[in-house]
Amino acid sequence: MSGQIALVGGDEFRPGCEDMDREIMRASGKDPATDRVSVMVVPTAAVTGPGKAANDGATHFGALGGDSSQLMVLERSQAEDPGFFGPANLADVIYFTGGSPDHLLEAVKGSKFLAALLASLEEGLILAGSSAGAMVMGSMMRRPSAGGWVEALGLVSDVAVLPHHERRDQAETAKELQQSAPSGLTYLGIDARTGCLGTPDNWRVVGHGRVTVYQGTEWQVFNAGDTLPAGF
Repeated sequence: MSGQIALVGGDEFRPGCEDMDREIMRASGKDPATDRVSVMVVPTAAVTGPGKAANDGATHFGALGGDSSQLMVLERSQAEDPGFFGPANLADVIYFTGGSPDHLLEAVKGSKFLAALLASLEEGLILAGSSAGAMVMGSMMRRPSAGGWVEALGLVSDVAVLPHHERRDQAETAKELQQSAPSGLTYLGIDARTGCLGTPDNWRVVGHGRVTVYQGTEWQVFNAGDTLPAGF
């Protein structure tokens, strides 16, 4: 995998995300200050307001110097239509917004759109997701609508993402994970406006908050600029 993945904890496109998102753009090998970085915002998860979510994202990245656009893949039928999602092949960064992880998973899992994204990832694409967009990239995700856990896309193996983690107490979270979450996974508690950027064996923290790494009964806290332990 020559591209990189960005797992963001939420509150995308808001003040305080600028430095993080410039880092995501620079991961493409281009500098938004001098180069044309194509950023495509995909609001599949934003079921209650996809137009606003896409416009907010495009406006945000445009203000950072990106060549920003929207890709309105909102339903499964569109994720199966190469003629519809074809422009994604031209992007340097694909960014999935937050919203409903259930809907996003149902729309893209096993789809032709996902297959195209994986092929582009091999060629250097930066694939980013915030909150729901990050949750679906792990091996498993908590399913808010039905309770419990469900298999996700598995782009990041043996990992589950816990977004908006700034609201959580680490000791309480560790106890809950031991009692009710699948064993054998590493859980990434990612604060809003904060992300893990890199590859599955080389993550660094970007943004203004913290990332808490849970393994078994133990946890470690990492700040912006820190590199997560190899293999966790």
